[in-house]
Formats: sequence, structure tokens, C-alpha cells
Amino acid sequence: MKTFSEKIKEAREELKLNQQQLGELVGVSKRSIAAYETTDTKPRGNIARKLAAALQVSVDFLLNDEIIDPKYGIEKAPYIEEARERLGPKAAKEMDVLLEQNVALFAGGALDQEAKDAFFEAVMKAYLKCKEEARKTYGRKKETD
Repeated sequence: MKTFSEKIKEAREELKLNQQQLGELVGVSKRSIAAYETTDTKPRGNIARKLAAALQVSVDFLLNDEIIDPKYGIEKAPYIEEARERLGPKAAKEMDVLLEQNVALFAGGALDQEAKDAFFEAVMKAYLKCKEEARKTYGRKKETD
């Protein structure tokens, strides 16, 4: 079981990046990268997502010491980000939970990436449609003149 600090350093070294270069990719200082690698300091949401993208690993892998597969959950990322862009951080968390709970459907069987993507896309569309309908029905009413 590796810590966040160990995972950051190892992933950076695998990509042959120094701390300065990684900091530039993420938009933080070399000092911040050094702190991530040597202390228990973990970045908040947006920086964690940028770090994962720059290191070509999943956010789940970086932030959860129990996860040992660097690509664990990486296929969920585009769907979570779309939910974040369209509906905000709460929707991104809901989408993450929804997709994570449904990953169990793949257990014991081998689905190719195309099938997983089709499934995730269908879940995403259903989620967004339900949210949009709920906003129409239960959202704030606009004042009319």
C-alpha cells in the first residue's frame, strides 16, 4: 500500500519529470510538488485532478492509499468532468458514486473498453436528463413581469 506522497513521486519519476516541470503542468510551484512528495499534504479538488491528468493516473489512485492500480477508475473521468462542467461539483460527486457503484456489474466478466464506454455514456445521459427534468420541475421559478 503506497501513500499519496509515494504515488506522486513515483509517477513523476516514471514520466521523467522533475518537480519544476510537474508544477508547471499542474499550475503550482515546485515547492508545492515537493510538499506533496514529502509530507501528508494533499491537494484539493481541482489541483488533484490536474495532478492526476499530468501524471496520467486516476484521481482515485492518487487519493486512496488502498488503490494500487494507477489506471483504476480512469475511464470514469471524462463523464465526471462533464457532469462538473454542466452541473457543478455536487453533480460530479454524484456521477462518480453512480459510476463506481455500477462498476460492480463488470465484476467477474471481461467487457471491452467500447462496451464500458457505451454503458458509462448511457448512465451519463440518463443522469443528465433526470437532473434537467428535476430543474424544470423543482428549480427556482423565474419571475415574470
